[in-house]
Amino acid sequence: MVNRCEWVGDDPLMREYHDKEWGTPQYDDQILYEFILLEGMQAGLSWSTVLKKRESFRKAFDNFDYKIISKYDEKKVEKLLLNQNIIRNRLKINSTIVNAKLFIKIQAEFGSFSKYIWKFVDNMPIDNKIKSMSEIPAHTEVSDLISKDMKKRGFKFVGTTIMYAFMQSIGMVNDHANYCFRYDEIKISIF
Repeated sequence: MVNRCEWVGDDPLMREYHDKEWGTPQYDDQILYEFILLEGMQAGLSWSTVLKKRESFRKAFDNFDYKIISKYDEKKVEKLLLNQNIIRNRLKINSTIVNAKLFIKIQAEFGSFSKYIWKFVDNMPIDNKIKSMSEIPAHTEVSDLISKDMKKRGFKFVGTTIMYAFMQSIGMVNDHANYCFRYDEIKISIF
């Protein structure tokens, strides 16, 4: 039997996400934008809801291509609002466009979004050495700083809790429980 973080449950999609993606350090700007979009869509909902709609989001949002998304107009927004396969929230959909434009600005300023975001942890994932899921925080000082900076730049749906979930998903923190098989896999790959 494989030991996993408790939050995974029995859902095969959640298991696959946990086993292959969650907590794995990501540096590719395309992937980073995808997670900003998905984490913003999750606000107020469960991650499994978003994960089940991920491929529909991928199709609806041009394969998460932030350069294309940054050029969406009201006609495209209206089309997205009619798409029953995604989360149809006007504020969240509009945020994907605003965030795509700002994502590109950050790339111009820092050379890449990856360089910008990873500087908050000195380019090294934080190993939280979690013993139990109850130890995982909803936010940290680092997610507070990221949220504050991104909000100042105009980003939407980037509150500190969303930013901490983003940090977990892209491996800025290793929040796999120390009994989870992924904890050692990730630790060995980075430390």
